[in-house]
Amino acid sequence: MAGTQLQRDECVGDASLPDTFQTNELLYYERFKAYQDYTLGDCKTSEVKAFTADYLEKVLEPCDWQAQWCTDVFDVPVEMADVNYKELKAKVKLVVPLQCETRGCELTEAAMNTLLEATLHKVPLQELHVVFDESGDFDQTALALEHLRFYDILEDRVPAGLVTEYYSLLARCSQKFQEFSSLRNGISSDSESELDNVSMVEGLRMYEQMEALKRKLRIIENPLLRYVLGYKVNSRQQACRAKGPRVSGGRMVHVVSVSTTVSQLQSLMADKLGPKFSGEEFEIHFHSEPLLAVSACYEGDVVIILQGHYTVTSSISIPDSISVEGFGLPDEVVIEKKNKGDSFVASTGADVKVSNVKFIQHDAVEGILCVHQGKLEMENCVLQCETTGVIVRTSAHLTMNTCDLYGSKGSGVEIYPGSVCSMVGNGIHHCKEGILIKDFADELDTMPKIPMVNNVIHNNKGYGVILVSVVDDCSVKEPVSCSSCYAVPPEFTECNDAIKRELVATSAKKQRRQKSMLKELGVTQADDNLLSQEMFVSIQDNQFRRNGMGSFGTLY
Repeated sequence: MAGTQLQRDECVGDASLPDTFQTNELLYYERFKAYQDYTLGDCKTSEVKAFTADYLEKVLEPCDWQAQWCTDVFDVPVEMADVNYKELKAKVKLVVPLQCETRGCELTEAAMNTLLEATLHKVPLQELHVVFDESGDFDQTALALEHLRFYDILEDRVPAGLVTEYYSLLARCSQKFQEFSSLRNGISSDSESELDNVSMVEGLRMYEQMEALKRKLRIIENPLLRYVLGYKVNSRQQACRAKGPRVSGGRMVHVVSVSTTVSQLQSLMADKLGPKFSGEEFEIHFHSEPLLAVSACYEGDVVIILQGHYTVTSSISIPDSISVEGFGLPDEVVIEKKNKGDSFVASTGADVKVSNVKFIQHDAVEGILCVHQGKLEMENCVLQCETTGVIVRTSAHLTMNTCDLYGSKGSGVEIYPGSVCSMVGNGIHHCKEGILIKDFADELDTMPKIPMVNNVIHNNKGYGVILVSVVDDCSVKEPVSCSSCYAVPPEFTECNDAIKRELVATSAKKQRRQKSMLKELGVTQADDNLLSQEMFVSIQDNQFRRNGMGSFGTLY
């Protein structure tokens, strides 16, 4: 698409500074996805700098563009001469005649040149804001610089587990410093006693412990390293471990209700507890909150949530094979998450079932529901999203039937390589994208299996279904850009067939690359059925209506 896709940020104030690109109003989802998919991906903490430099080298114009150098003291236009990607710095020269807006000081052209000479004309990339250009040639440069200015702390988006870990480290470091100071003050400067020698050795040990704690604190304080630790490592560390079956062998029914009437209990006994759970192996426990009930579960337990509006302030983790059922219609059994920073529902159990519940999400980082591993069956649920919708991670399995999902600022359903996502009879609407299918650049990734039948995908801002793919031998995906997408040609009147055709073609390309790689490694026999057309044949009878950019597209 010709021309810039970004808005102009008009300069205000007495100084006649040039306008810049408006990038500071990006959705948090857009910032997070840029880090996740294009900047850092699956890198280790030790690889953050290298991955960031590699990302910038791909998308940043190396020279011949102008920006405002913005600090706490001044804003001044500069021109790029070169970029040092590893140092995250740009070599600049002053735009003359000098245009400058200062805060609490007076700056001349000579003073600015002196300052640049002192810094070897290098300034941090994070302090640069690209001057507006209508051509569109510098859109990705402006966005890349904006993504270096991560706003997770300002927007209160840091995962609660990481915040807790940070303050715990800070308290330990402070305590260790007090112990170290007390020990140091008790050592005589001219003493050679054995006790003082022992104290000095202990002091060195304490100092090393303090330095180790300070290194961990610096990692969390660094926005780039914090991403890796907070949204990848920390999320895995905070996941609950499965308890397995009870030692006694019995199972429990956990009934959730703030308050109830006699008639409701009679209905519960007659319609649910009596017919299904009257055996001796079941006991009944009552809880006031869904989170308490799920946390008390062992493998095989059942949670029944009575009608009501329940509020939770932390994530609901489901590590065991349990069933969570709403007793009533979804709109009558509502679970709403209020605070920021965490995922909402995280499933890692081998066989989890959720039905007849409405989930309302506010500001979750990981989406309204994330299937990290194992299998989750969801039926007759309503998912009112705000950031991402449902996420199906690699090797996870989701079955989603007769559910209604809407309101996501990202994709309604996000499907990772190597996963299985079966969707039958669902409504996915009023999201930025309907369904996002990811094909990573890793040659060993397999395409997800996606049976889709009788779904209605409508009124989404972008595409109904979009495939993030790699083309031919290219292993680098460009940052999000509408110009990288193409719509299904008009002659493909049957969108289901078009989606199936594209997925099969992508799988075939990937299979050829995998065979070529295996051949280079000396493996001469490969499984021809590894990526077969049969995995996509269940895409049928889906309806696509009023999606802003079309029914199906591919992002390269």
